[in-house]
Amino acid sequence: MSKLVVLNLGQGDLHKGFADVTVQLGLSSDSRAMEFRGSLPAAPEISQLYRNWQILYSALYRNYGWSVRLEIEDADVTNVSEVEFHDLCEQLSFKINAWLNSDQFRFLDQKLRTQLNPHEEIRFIIATCDKLLRRLPWHLWSFFDDYPNAEVALSSLELQRPNKIYNKNNKINILAIFGNSQGIDISKDKYFLEKLSTKAKISFLIEPERKRLSNELWKTNWNILFFAGHSYSRETGVLQINQTTTITLDRLKHTLKKAIENGLRLAIFNSCDGLGLAEALEDLHIPQVIVMREPVPDVVAQEFLKHFLTGFSSGQPLYSALREARKRLEAIEDEYPCATWLPIICQNPLEPPMTWQLHRKMITPKSVLTILLTSLLVTTLIMGVRYLGYLQTSELQAFDHFMQLRSQLVIEKPDPRLLIITIDEADISYQLDKSMQMRWSLSNQALAQLLEKLDKYQPTTIGLDIYRDGNIDPKYPNLANRFEQDNRLFFVCKVATTDEDGNSEGIRPPSGVSSERISFSDLVEDEDNIARRQLLHLTPPIESKCSAEYAFSLQLALDYLDKQGKTSDVTPEGYLQIGDVVFKQLKRHTNGYQKVDASGYQILLNYRSLSSVEKIAEQVALRDILNEKIPSESVELLKNRIILIGLSAPTNTTDFWKTPFSGTAKPSHKQIPGVFVQAQMVSQILSAVLDRRPLLWWWSRWVEVIWVFVWSLIGGIITWSFLKPLHLGLAVIVALFTLFITCFSIFTVAGWVPFIPSVLTLLGTQIAVISWIKRKHFIENRRQLNLEL
Repeated sequence: MSKLVVLNLGQGDLHKGFADVTVQLGLSSDSRAMEFRGSLPAAPEISQLYRNWQILYSALYRNYGWSVRLEIEDADVTNVSEVEFHDLCEQLSFKINAWLNSDQFRFLDQKLRTQLNPHEEIRFIIATCDKLLRRLPWHLWSFFDDYPNAEVALSSLELQRPNKIYNKNNKINILAIFGNSQGIDISKDKYFLEKLSTKAKISFLIEPERKRLSNELWKTNWNILFFAGHSYSRETGVLQINQTTTITLDRLKHTLKKAIENGLRLAIFNSCDGLGLAEALEDLHIPQVIVMREPVPDVVAQEFLKHFLTGFSSGQPLYSALREARKRLEAIEDEYPCATWLPIICQNPLEPPMTWQLHRKMITPKSVLTILLTSLLVTTLIMGVRYLGYLQTSELQAFDHFMQLRSQLVIEKPDPRLLIITIDEADISYQLDKSMQMRWSLSNQALAQLLEKLDKYQPTTIGLDIYRDGNIDPKYPNLANRFEQDNRLFFVCKVATTDEDGNSEGIRPPSGVSSERISFSDLVEDEDNIARRQLLHLTPPIESKCSAEYAFSLQLALDYLDKQGKTSDVTPEGYLQIGDVVFKQLKRHTNGYQKVDASGYQILLNYRSLSSVEKIAEQVALRDILNEKIPSESVELLKNRIILIGLSAPTNTTDFWKTPFSGTAKPSHKQIPGVFVQAQMVSQILSAVLDRRPLLWWWSRWVEVIWVFVWSLIGGIITWSFLKPLHLGLAVIVALFTLFITCFSIFTVAGWVPFIPSVLTLLGTQIAVISWIKRKHFIENRRQLNLEL
């Protein structure tokens, strides 16, 4: 963390002195900032010494024939010696230090030193508009010997933050302009920039026309502007952008202002005499400019650029990278005197120094901890909300969508072990036409005939999914005998319940039937009236007319499986086991079910994937069997099956149910007769035991928490990794699509894993991390703007 020192010299000059000098430790907008006031005496000899230095510097470079990035003007001095030049440098250094050690200024120097640590990074800014003061080699002040991690910069007196819209890019955008290079070598500058291609997006303009230069500056969000070629400063900075065109920066005023608004933060003029260029850009309130104070030899410019770009692009702070690059020029000062005097930063103190990672989030231990804690917090919140049941509706809807999609992509065959005899409106009319006495949808006469004709089918099990409470009409003694003696025949009753209309005592089973062949037909439905669960066992209320404890579907399946040599048992955990297949019981808090009555023994119903739920098995109409319209070869194919007899007519019954497919556009999926749901339940048990078709399974609560937490982490990592809204949006879409595909793929193998909670934690963590990043950037910017004390 760096500290900011601003030495404001006010409106004085070296001939009159400086009556109102202030030193600010931080900015005035920071409540922790400190300000000390003093003065500096006149020092006209420094002005004359510097002018002499410039003359000898120019003559020295001309005499030795060094290639510089500006044609040095002729001067009267010739044949200057290096010793003479060195002595002049010593005199200038001595005078500057004597001036800054004057009695008037010593108080400020001492106050400043009491507040600074010699080992901390210090940005030391000289605020002045005096052109000569801006050219002085301020780094010669002995203060910087005592504070080796300090670097000096220049700023104007009139400060203003630029209007800016910083676009977040994954890479730094650099516009590199190579102007007129006649007589100088700028090829190495291009080489050093090209080495940054993996860290930055670089566009090169070689001796451009003014129109093209203006267009490029205007249309793209540049972060760094680089120039190499001929330049000089007089009343203002001048660039030679090609061999025929010389322009001042005020002729690009509006274009440069637009570039700064769009994110231009740093301009580097690796060319001669650039302070005039810096002043022009300071008027536009650019955050930072790096220039050369005086004419610069090719070798010095190249060496500086190489070291500066290496350090800065590797993550060094701007001031640190410049200080290191400048000091490394000391190695060539035997050949190029005063090389370390040339590079200088011109800084707007109201703006934080640019970093190469300005548009890149660095993964730090703190950021990793933040993502972990945020993910943990969001996961805890979402899973808590889920536990209270507030996500149940959306999770069950997602379950339905998975079930519907699976039926379109994974097509199963109807269950060949089942046969459904349906009784529709035509069958009811048929019975009436035959003058059969109707009390139910299936008369005693029709039922007696049906059971007699079914003998040729040699059914393994027969399930009558129609209530037949009371005694059998004495007119049909054979039917009564069949009810009592046919162990293949199973009946249903209805358990007492409490519904919207009040208490229901249920519906009793037919008389004379053994209790082993009586079962309840009750189904369980969710709040949206959809049957997603299968009830296998319950304990009826005492007042119930139906005392059956086992479900109709389970009784039929157990009877069939028993004849296949598959017996049932109960595991030590209390789970039903048939053969070696365990039917895992659904609890109150099971995956998407978090607020449900899980009384009795319930399992999830894994509907067979068919084009229609009603195609679970072959179907035959009642009248076709009574009229013996079934071909004999078909009768042979229908032997040894479980036969379910049920009503399919939409009238005279309330036994119609919604399924997970009821939300589809197909009218046939809206509601289906209960006999088809019973067939689905029977088929689920048979297929699990005989075909190894998986039952729907789910994870334990802690595994689900870990799963959701992982997706929460993924959301945080994505947010940290992608900065552009478009890239972040695409990444989120890819993540959500991946989550959906993963959950659906698991569902195709009968696994129901949390989808909605994972979506919520992924998005919730992203929102939380984005908020944290914005807050962090706000605090960092404020700290940098207010000295970072």
